[in-house]
Order: sequence, then C-alpha cells, then structure tokens
Amino acid sequence: MRIMNKLHPLSGVYAAAITPYLGRPRTPGKPDTAFDFESLAMFLHFLASRGCHGALLFGTTGEGPSFSPKEREALLRAIRVIKHQVRDFKLLVGTGTPSLSETTELTKLAYDLGYDGTVVLPPYYFRKANDDGLYQWFSELIESAVPPGKHLLGYHIPVMTGVGFSLDLLERLKTKYPDQFAGIKDSSHDETFATAIGQRFGKDLLVLNGTDSYFHHALKNNARGAITAPANLISDNLRQVWDLFQSGKDPSAAQAKVTEQRHFLEHFSPIAPILKGLLHQIHGLPHWSVRSPLESMDEKMVEEAAQKFLKIGSA
Repeated sequence: MRIMNKLHPLSGVYAAAITPYLGRPRTPGKPDTAFDFESLAMFLHFLASRGCHGALLFGTTGEGPSFSPKEREALLRAIRVIKHQVRDFKLLVGTGTPSLSETTELTKLAYDLGYDGTVVLPPYYFRKANDDGLYQWFSELIESAVPPGKHLLGYHIPVMTGVGFSLDLLERLKTKYPDQFAGIKDSSHDETFATAIGQRFGKDLLVLNGTDSYFHHALKNNARGAITAPANLISDNLRQVWDLFQSGKDPSAAQAKVTEQRHFLEHFSPIAPILKGLLHQIHGLPHWSVRSPLESMDEKMVEEAAQKFLKIGSA
C-alpha cells in the first residue's frame, strides 16, 4: 500500500463549476444580470454528494471573464452565506483578469469572504510578456492580496490565455512565496508538461490537473488532485480514481471510464452550454443560461446528447 506524504489542504477533486445564471430578466427595470441565488445551496450539495472535495467558482467553465467584479462579488457574497451548509467542502475562486488592480481587488475580496483559495490567470492580453514581467505581476499581487496562511494557484491554460507558466517561473514564485504561492491548476492538456512538472518539483508544488483523461497519469507524477469541467457530471468516477490511487490500488478501470466520458464531452465546445443542459436533463437541475457570447444548446440536442452520455456511464 502506498504511504502518502501529508497532503496539501487544497488537495482533492474539484468541479470547475458552472455558474447558475438565469440570464436577462424579462421584467423591465430589473438588473441586467440574474443569478439563481435560490438554487446555490442545492447545487453545492449536489457536487458534494457526488464526491467533489470542492469547487472552483468563476473559472473558464464558470464563464468568469464574462462577469464584472460587481457581479462576481454578488454571487460570492451569496455563497458565503450558505457555504457552511456544506461541511468540509472547499471553495476556490477564479480572480484573474488582465488588470493587476482589478485582480488584486477580487483576490482580496475572496479571502475577506473566507474562501479557501484563489486561482489566477496570467494577464492574458499581453501574450508576449516574459517571465520577468509575469514574475513581477504575480509578486505584486501576492504581496498586496494574499494574507499569510492563505493559498493562491496560478491558472495554466495557454490555449485560452496565450501565455502560461514556465517551470522556471513556477520555481521563482514558489521559492519566494513557498506557502502563499501554492502551485497551479494545469489545464495545458499536455501530458509531457504534467510529467515535467512532477519531475521538477516532486510534491513540493501543488498541482491540480485539468484534464480528466490523464488524471491517473498526473497523480503518478505528483499531482495532488484535479479541477475539471466534466467533474460537474463525472466527479463520482474521478473520485473513484482519486480514492483508489490514495489507497495504493490500481484505478485503471475507473480512469478508462473517465477518459471515455471526457472524450465524449470534448465534442462540445465551449463546454459550459452542454454541461448546463446535461445537468438539467440527467439530474433535474434548473436549465441555467450561459452569458453572451455563448449560446444555450437546443433542448433536442441536449436530450440526444444525454442519451448517448448515459450509455457511456452504464457501459
């Protein structure tokens, strides 16, 4: 049986949570944005009941960049009121924007409201920023917004941001801020990067994998968990991979099912509309809207997708 070192407090399986968004209200004079505040507790309980250790709010799947700081604050404050209802369920917040001052304000807010950690995109407009510039940007953010004893993760998703975290940049940040800069959410979808980061840092850097189809591979290379979009639907199987691995057993069969489910969902891009449709069709959650420029999926298409997805899950 594997004897594991003490896990980082943010280790585990997380859903990159969809945002319960109702869309434009039909009543004239109402605010433009309407979140489904009444369903928040139900949604958190749903994720927890299916094996999630926690959730990331306002990540890519949560359409974070589509919501203003004031909109994000409204939802974060609402969740703060009910978060105690889901015990031991960790909540991370995506706070990264191209603006350092805006990112700093959002990051401070998350910690002031008692959230467990933040996940921060690099400033994604200036795609040719070098490691020195990124190091300075994150240093200013950490020193201004991350209290001692709290944890920030970089969000490595170069396919979306055009700029990512090199291994050297990660080492510089981890060396200067060994506790506050906990590690990264690795959504590079690159197995070689997962291998390289594991070899370079061992278990000293918290790596939460973002690609369900090689979750087991990442765990074998010192990752300490996952944050994925499909976890909204398949966290039960991801949790099985996690539990088997932690107990020293072979999770290959569970991983194979996760991989098949992930590959099916990859046919739908962006993924937020299909996830919201399938959560409604399969689990009876409200059929929440997506924020423009995304478009909700046709009900007939969702129904057909749900039938195919369920066949994968029962195979």
